[in-house]
Amino acid sequence: MEEKILTTKKNGMKLLLGELVFYILALALLVVGISVASNSPSTSSAIGAEVVIGVAVVLLCLGWIPLCGLKVLKPQEALVLTLFGEYVGTLRGPGFYAVNPFCTAVNPAAGTKLAQSGDVRGQRGASGQESEAAAAASAMMGKRISLKNMTLNNGRQKINDCLGNPVEIAIAVIWRVTDTAKAAFNVDNYKEYLSLQCDSALRNIVRLYPYDVAPNVDTTGDGQADEGSLRGSSETVAERIRNEIQ
Repeated sequence: MEEKILTTKKNGMKLLLGELVFYILALALLVVGISVASNSPSTSSAIGAEVVIGVAVVLLCLGWIPLCGLKVLKPQEALVLTLFGEYVGTLRGPGFYAVNPFCTAVNPAAGTKLAQSGDVRGQRGASGQESEAAAAASAMMGKRISLKNMTLNNGRQKINDCLGNPVEIAIAVIWRVTDTAKAAFNVDNYKEYLSLQCDSALRNIVRLYPYDVAPNVDTTGDGQADEGSLRGSSETVAERIRNEIQ
């Protein structure tokens, strides 16, 4: 799935002003039709006025549909759009956009929050329900995909190091979405996918190192014992985790 950026859709203000003019004209047409129908003595004129009134009512009832295509994005936000199930493109960057009113925004991770506590589904109370603050934030964000740098701080897990000693360790990752189409369509939920990938990479790498320097341990794979350890080689460990996640 290749991302397609829609760059010619920043005409939301033109559509909004056009809709305003459209409704003014439709209301004027309705008033004229009612006036002619009430003051016309002939049957033909009355029938014509009724037709005008009917057209004006239809226009007033259906004229709001284009307004559904108005989208407002703030800096570092994106919107992935589909039309009847087909990916049509992504809106990126701040602006007031006008798109096909039948387009649907897609964000499979809209209700998922990567909290600092490590709970990838947001902060929940004792009953297991999402807190009111988290629910309000989720509703406000809607289907928009954030392009900001975000912090994932997964909860601690107990992993055995290369010597079999249990170690409690956590992982903190700075990440952001670079391809919105892949994030939306290549995985079921890109936030949960990231969290699980980080945990898996952390387990795989920790098993290669002792917690502290230990004799006769090869941590680089070159067949020679070295002084690599989780405590003393944090940058090397972090680089190997980053490469494995990618």
